Amino acid sequence: MRRLLNCLFILLALLAMAGAQQQPTASHAVAKSTITPNLPSEETVNSFLHQWFGYDSSITWKIVSIKPSEIEGLSEVNATVSGSQGQQALKLYITPDAKHAINGDIMPFGAQPFADTQKMLDKGVTGPSLGPADAPVTVVDFSDLQCPHCKDAHPTLEKLMSEDKNVRLIFQSFPLPMHDWAAKAAAYADCVSRSSNDAFWKFVPAVYGAQSDITAANADEKLTALADSAGVKGSDIAACAAKPETTSRVEKSVALGKSMDVNSTPTLFINGRRVPAVPYDVLKELVDFAATENTPAKK
Repeated sequence: MRRLLNCLFILLALLAMAGAQQQPTASHAVAKSTITPNLPSEETVNSFLHQWFGYDSSITWKIVSIKPSEIEGLSEVNATVSGSQGQQALKLYITPDAKHAINGDIMPFGAQPFADTQKMLDKGVTGPSLGPADAPVTVVDFSDLQCPHCKDAHPTLEKLMSEDKNVRLIFQSFPLPMHDWAAKAAAYADCVSRSSNDAFWKFVPAVYGAQSDITAANADEKLTALADSAGVKGSDIAACAAKPETTSRVEKSVALGKSMDVNSTPTLFINGRRVPAVPYDVLKELVDFAATENTPAKK
């Protein structure tokens, strides 16, 4: 990827590591705007993106939304930028005079900036877990079983769980619409977890390992076999995955992620602190720090 797009990716990751997230709660540090800003037109946004990225024909983009932001007077533009290294979410805040754009997310603020998010997760998480329920640190992983970045990040989480017995890991399905068999895999995973928690934690790495062999056409066959190999009856899992109530549970997991402003995978929350995929040593430092802080939301 060209240097400009790389710089954009790095900036967005750093913002995410700083805990960048919107929290649609009454206690959000920034009051929701009561003044409707002058929203830029789709034509203007497209022209802006063309001027920034049009030099490289391999870079494409799609406008997701143009809406009033949480900051009074500012407009919020959400887009996806795609290139040879994959797809990345882009969030811009447009000043009232439409002369400047601020790249990034609203960061929660206060003495305990992650507490509100953790409370929302405590109430909303429904996914299977690994580790003690009373652990001082909870890591929530919003993941997509078809996502190659999730596959790459999973061994880091496995290492964390094998070396730190004071962490609870919760898996929340967040299949991305661009992936053609991810939603089906999420349904199978949901059913495996309901049948056996131990089987679920075997099933997930097995699906990651088989990503290159699974297609939309053979997903049922492959996922059924992987469920069998994980220790549950694949045919029963396949029947469960096809039920409307299973789809509903997956959709609720996606809705929870969206309420946390999740727009890419994997996205982790460490005691409410939003973190992208990071190297193991960074992840361990964040977990150790969260354990020593033991925020009020975890008491």
